[in-house]
Amino acid sequence: MKVTKLLTLIALMLFSASIAADNFTVGNKTFLLNGQPFIVKAAEVHYPRIPRPYWEHRIKMCKALGMNTICIYIFWNIHEQREGEFNFTDNNDVAEFCRIAQKNGMYVIVRPGPYVCAEWEMGGLPWWLLKKKDIKLRERDPYFMERVKIFEEKVGEQLKPLTLGIACAASMEMNLPSSNATGRATSRRTALTTLHGR
Repeated sequence: MKVTKLLTLIALMLFSASIAADNFTVGNKTFLLNGQPFIVKAAEVHYPRIPRPYWEHRIKMCKALGMNTICIYIFWNIHEQREGEFNFTDNNDVAEFCRIAQKNGMYVIVRPGPYVCAEWEMGGLPWWLLKKKDIKLRERDPYFMERVKIFEEKVGEQLKPLTLGIACAASMEMNLPSSNATGRATSRRTALTTLHGR
C-alpha cells in the first residue's frame, strides 16, 4: 500500500528534570506546560551513532544551542540483531542516554519505530525479518506485527521507569505505509501499552 501520512502519537507525559510538570496539554495552536505556552525546541541525536563517552557532551552542546528537547529514534536492528536476542547495553543503552538527558535538564521525544528511516539500514528494521518468505514489512502481516509487538515491549521495559521523569512525547512509525485505520489503531495501542503499562 502507498505511504499515507506521518503518524504522531503525543503521550500526555511531559515532565521536567528540574520541575514537576503536572499538566501537559494541547492549547490553542500551542502546547501548554502547567498552563503556560511551551515551545518544543528539539535537536535530533541518534545515540547509536555517537560513542557513549561523548553522549553527555553532545547533549550539553544541544542545550547550549538553546534546545530544550532531544529527539531519539530507537533503531530496532541495532537492539535485536538476531531474532529474540536483545541488547540494551553499552552504546545501545537507550535508558542511560535518556537519564543523561534528564540530568542535563532536557526533555526527550522517543520515536521507537518500528520503521524510522533516518538513512539507517532498512530504516531500522532487522535483516532477519526477510528470512520469512513472503513477509509484508510495515503492513499487518501477522509475523511482522508479532515481532513488532515483542520489540516494542522490550523497549517499554527499558523506558517505563523513566516516563515519569523525562519523556516528552512518543511518535510511532515514520510514514506508516498502510491506509488501513485498524493497522494504525493497533500501532497506537501497542505504543500506549508499552509506554504506560496498561
